[in-house]
This record gives sequence, structure tokens and C-alpha cells, in this order.
Amino acid sequence: MRFPRGRRRLAIAVAALLATAAVVVIVHRVLAPAEVSTVARADYPAPARPAAGVIGRLPVAPLIVDGRLRVYAAHRQVYADRPVDGRYRTSPYWSYRRWPAELTGVVASGSTVVSRWSDGRLVALDARTGGVLWRADGPKPVESTAPVRRTWAATVWDAPGLQLTDLPDGRTVLVVTGDAQARGVELSGGRELWRVELPGRCRSDVGTTASGQLIGLDTCAGAATVEFRDAATGEVRERWRPPGGPDGFVVTPLGCRIGRSDCLGLRTAGPGDEGGRGWLLSAGEPVAAPALDPAGAALVGEQSVAVLDGVVVGRSARTGTELWRSAALGAPRVLAGQPGRVHLLTEANELVTLDPVTGRQLSRFVLNVGSDGTGWAPGAVTAEDGFVAIERLRKPVDPTGDDRRYYYTGETVILAAT
Repeated sequence: MRFPRGRRRLAIAVAALLATAAVVVIVHRVLAPAEVSTVARADYPAPARPAAGVIGRLPVAPLIVDGRLRVYAAHRQVYADRPVDGRYRTSPYWSYRRWPAELTGVVASGSTVVSRWSDGRLVALDARTGGVLWRADGPKPVESTAPVRRTWAATVWDAPGLQLTDLPDGRTVLVVTGDAQARGVELSGGRELWRVELPGRCRSDVGTTASGQLIGLDTCAGAATVEFRDAATGEVRERWRPPGGPDGFVVTPLGCRIGRSDCLGLRTAGPGDEGGRGWLLSAGEPVAAPALDPAGAALVGEQSVAVLDGVVVGRSARTGTELWRSAALGAPRVLAGQPGRVHLLTEANELVTLDPVTGRQLSRFVLNVGSDGTGWAPGAVTAEDGFVAIERLRKPVDPTGDDRRYYYTGETVILAAT
């Protein structure tokens, strides 16, 4: 049976219209902004207290959250697994994805995990369930020229432009910075407390203090100046330069709780400085702390720990008084610190943990898992809740090499309990 010509044309037009509509629907579903939240289906795990030693190896860097979970980053996803002391990465306990934005940073405090995305969006998740607690807009992150390595260590251990700090009244503030703006957001509910304009890339973040301030380094007017901005109001309370210091210097935070957050001190170093000058942070101007001057010195609570002529020396950071020394570790390097622990790495890649107050050895073991061996160089490291996680790099270290050349193995992150 043949249709009249007019009806045939109408049928063709209708079919073409339906096909176009179907394509539009498919494209919309694929390309439209979206988020997928897969919440936990099991009970929140109890805190783990494993015996000291190597736990296992992981392909990506874990952020230890609440002493119970490991949280990881991916291109467009933040997810968690359990148990925190599991030998390998396991199926996600919960997962959160966004499209088409890319994940740029993750920080955590207590059971709140905050993710930052390339469009400036902030999404806070409940670590206990993976459910969304709040969403807020923030300044778009600064575009980085550094490659994003496959472990995502920089994203979870040193999230750029994303820091936490505790106010004297007990509130925790998330400070978010971009190229030209900074915002303070209350962690408990996502309420914006303040926003200020920034001068651009001539000003950079250093970190936050344990007393509720954002530290920045301002070189916009010529001579470098450290600024201390109140995290409750966004106002600059103090502008400071090291007495007698050079016009140009770099600033490194010391004694931070995690990443660059809640720091207790800093080191300034200019041209010609062998190590730099150490400072303790207080309510007013930084206080000189010569015990923190040596390059590689760590600040753990009120104590400085440094390796001097191959000997590990613990001193009071405030008075410089020597508290203890240990010459029995060869020529180690100070790796990291956390409350009540300072971690050192020996030439044989043994992890040695000492009490920073007394120098008493808390644990010592070789950082080897399976048949991997110890012929690696340490990369990025984090220490939290009694755990230490370290990237293992292939020797000689080639910072410009691709990931296969750069990392020691496929599961390159080694996790240990101390």
C-alpha cells in the first residue's frame, strides 16, 4: 500500500523530529551537570588501633578521617573505604561523583569531609554515611600547571586553597581562596561568614594558624610581607616582616595538624639562608624560635626535633633548652609529626617513631611490604591518628617523568601504624 506523496513527506518529517528529540534527550542526559551520591549501606566502623607495623599498600593516597575511614580522590569522585587498617583498598563504603566538574581538593575535620570542585562548588559530606550535609559556592580554584599524579596525594594531603582553622569560640572555619577572592565558611552548616577580594597571584596562601587566622604572603607592593587574616571576619589583623630580613623570602608552615591547617609555627628563608629562621605563632607577632632554624626541623606541639650532624635532638621550641638526643639511628631524616609522635626515616627505610618530649622510642620497623623491598625514595607523606602514609618513588627520582617512571610500584603508597 502506497501513501500519498504529501502524507509520506509528513511522516518523514515527524520521524526526523522524533529522532532529533531522542538525540537531544540522550545528549542532555550525558552532558548535563549531574551528581551521583551512593551512601553507605553498612554501620559506621569503630576506630582502629592496630599494632605498630606496616599495614599494607595502596594505589592512591588515603586521607584518614575520624580514625575510622580512608577517603580518596579521583578525577570526578571522592570516595571512602574501610576498615582504616585494611591491607588493600576495598570496595567503596560510600561515593560521591559530580559531572562535568573536576575534583580539586579534599579536607576533613571530625566526621565532616569537604570536597572542592573546579567550578568553585563546595560539597560537604557526612563521613558516617557519605550523604551530602551542605553545598555552597566558593571562588574558583587557581589553575595549576603541576601535573596531577595518579595517587592524588596533593589533592587530599595538601589541598590547594582549602584550609581549616578553629576559632576560640569552638567553631571550625573552612577558608577557601582563589585567584582574586577568599571566603570563610562555617564548617558545621556551610554558612558564609565573609568574603574579601584578593590582589591576585602576587599574594599566596601559607596556611592557617591553630588560633584562627589565615596566613598569606603578599609581594604585591615589592617587599614580601606576611599577613594574618582573622578567619572569623576576613579582616587582616597583622602585617609582619622578619626583623632584619631580606625583601624577598619564602614562608613554610610548621607544626600543622594536617596539610597546611592549624599550624603552630613557620619558617622564613631568604637568599643565602642555610636553613632559615623559625618562628612560633601567637596572638600577636610571631616569636623567634632558633630551635626551629635548622632545615628539616619539625615542630611537634611545643617541641622542636631536628637532625644535627647525624644526631637527633629534641629541644623546647620556646626556650631552646635541649630535652634529649639520640645518636643510635644513623643519619635519619625527620619525616613528619603528629600529636605525641615524631616520625623519622633511616637510610635503610626504617620508620622510627619517638616521643617528642622525652625521645623515648615508641616503635621501629622496616617499611617493606610483600617482596617490594626498600630501594625507594620517599615522596609525599602524611601522619594522622597514629598512622603514617608515604609515597614510594623510583630511584633516581625524576620529577618530570611519567607516573610509571616516577613511582616505585603500582601500589606505591605504603601505610603503617605507629
